[in-house]
Amino acid sequence: MIVPEIVKNDPWLQPYAEKIISRLKKASAKERLLLKVENVDALADLSRMHDFYGLHKESGGWVLREWAPNATGIFLIGDFNGWTKSDEFAFRREDDHWTLRLSADKLHHGDLYRLVMEWEGGSGERMPAWCRRAVQDEDTKIFSAQVWDPEKSYHWKHHAPDAPDFRPFVYEAHVGMAQEEPKVGSYAEFREKVLPRVIAGGYNTIQLMAIQEHPYYGSFGYHVANFFAPSSRFGTPEELKELVDAAHAAGIKVIMDIVHSHAVKNELEGLSKYDGTPYQFFHDGARGEHPAWDSRCFDYAKRQVLQFLLSNCRYWLEEFNFDGFRFDGVTSMIYLDHGLERDFGGYDAYYDDGEDEDAITYLTLANKMIHEFKPGAITVAEEMSGMPGMAAPIDKGGIGFYFRLAMGTPDYWIKTIKEKADEDWNVEEMYYELTRRRNDEQTIGYCESHDQALVGDKTIIFRLLDKEMYTSMSATIENMVVDRGIALHKMIRMLTMATAGHGYLNFMGNEFGHPEWIDFPREGNDWSYHYARRQWSLVDNPALRYRFMGDFDKDMVKLLKENSLHNDPWPYLLHKNQQDQVLAFRRGGLLFIFNFNPTQSFTDYAIETEPGKYRIVLSSDYDGYGGFNRVDTSLEYFTLKAGHEYYDPHVLKLYIPNRVVMVLERQD
Repeated sequence: MIVPEIVKNDPWLQPYAEKIISRLKKASAKERLLLKVENVDALADLSRMHDFYGLHKESGGWVLREWAPNATGIFLIGDFNGWTKSDEFAFRREDDHWTLRLSADKLHHGDLYRLVMEWEGGSGERMPAWCRRAVQDEDTKIFSAQVWDPEKSYHWKHHAPDAPDFRPFVYEAHVGMAQEEPKVGSYAEFREKVLPRVIAGGYNTIQLMAIQEHPYYGSFGYHVANFFAPSSRFGTPEELKELVDAAHAAGIKVIMDIVHSHAVKNELEGLSKYDGTPYQFFHDGARGEHPAWDSRCFDYAKRQVLQFLLSNCRYWLEEFNFDGFRFDGVTSMIYLDHGLERDFGGYDAYYDDGEDEDAITYLTLANKMIHEFKPGAITVAEEMSGMPGMAAPIDKGGIGFYFRLAMGTPDYWIKTIKEKADEDWNVEEMYYELTRRRNDEQTIGYCESHDQALVGDKTIIFRLLDKEMYTSMSATIENMVVDRGIALHKMIRMLTMATAGHGYLNFMGNEFGHPEWIDFPREGNDWSYHYARRQWSLVDNPALRYRFMGDFDKDMVKLLKENSLHNDPWPYLLHKNQQDQVLAFRRGGLLFIFNFNPTQSFTDYAIETEPGKYRIVLSSDYDGYGGFNRVDTSLEYFTLKAGHEYYDPHVLKLYIPNRVVMVLERQD
């Protein structure tokens, strides 16, 4: 038995080596089967089903193909035939699919259409499974597919930035709620108004949420109905392409949230009971129902489902030039119980009989296909159980994601803020928790994402300031609660970014402490957009304190990027003193010193480090960041010999104010 490298790297995995090898063999066998059935040589070649199924314009007119094995008849209805079925628009069964061919004059750009699907004992209207555009009627709220055949196709002007060993600074964003006006924002508005902020903020990756069409806006894009259709509520496909192109022009990669963990239950808009059966795309019975999300669960064992999802990955990379994906809900996919109420306290939980091996096979093949089709593409796993190998290469025994999110970090910060008094914040525990990751996997660290901003939860700044956000954010108002909150907000973000494994993520607006929560229009809030927007005017207003946090974030990202911090795989711990609440470490040529003490500043505090001359390159106590200028950043600092009895280390002696982080750089 050839032992996978992830097992060699972690002796605790040795008892599970056979299970890990079995998973690799299963994925390899499934790949060989798929290639043989389709008579192709590579996964990327069999992931082109979107070029066959769906509506396409050919030299002789139009062709529309559907996979619906249980159907007894399919009819096309729409603007062109008064929404009534007729023999002229009846599909014909051909092998394992249905086909309708029409002359070029039968359909025109902008026409709306749906299908009438018939089966033994019933029928129903359906949106085509492979439709590339879906639009909602403003009055009836019913979705229809739309013929999309503009006179001019979009011409790409820019290539994605080519960056080997790429270290992402991710700006997680939702196009619809990215504008300040109480409405649904557009792709064009995001390109014009928000992209410049991302560029100025120094982020090199945008992660777009809610791109796949979803019937209910308030689902945040996670109840997908039309997997190949970019959401029309934000604009046209060409406007999305223009946004991606503009980001590439600025040297920014664009990845999208892709939802393959489940699908919306809606039958007219979605895939549920598409051909009259509940099991065409999904598991039959209880296994096909997600108990927590009120949605349908894919059957990853089916060849046609695998090709549908693999083709979906290729489609977004190919058609919209995305640079990769953040796969949502991976934990839910890989466990038969979706990871609900499970204790992942030991390795047994990853290798018992509770895993969905078919889902693990799909994710392995998806990663292989994506990186085969678009080398350098980014794949990120939103996976909270900690299954080993998730972000390890397939040839080393892993599932093949490039990165995994450090999902325990936000929970740690929430627990600390909620449950501990400031004097009990434990710097040793902080360092341990924020550097707890596997050697052989790349991780993206973050202290909060959109999850922590949703109604029912709180952002870090809201937890720190609470009601004071409404009354005391003026730069002219002295308020100790706000002073504390802004100081800790900066320190938490710096510590998270500086210790993060191989990248960092921020949700839009959190960089400047956006107030309140996210709550999409719904019946319970009278369909208000008040909380489904971003109040950029707050950070733009020099009379408010939000700009302090925004400017600190900008300079923090710039400094850590310029020093290629995340190319240095681990921070090197120099000092930790729980009584003083002082923490210091070195990484990427920078020296980070944190004083979390709520009341005590320290004079001539000794930090053991490399000998030489140092200068402060960033201080959170700068008044431009809302601090008090207690640190003189113009000074040069020289190490001294400590004069210990048994060894003779060099130390820096510094004045370290309370609730401050300082970053120093050694001068040559």
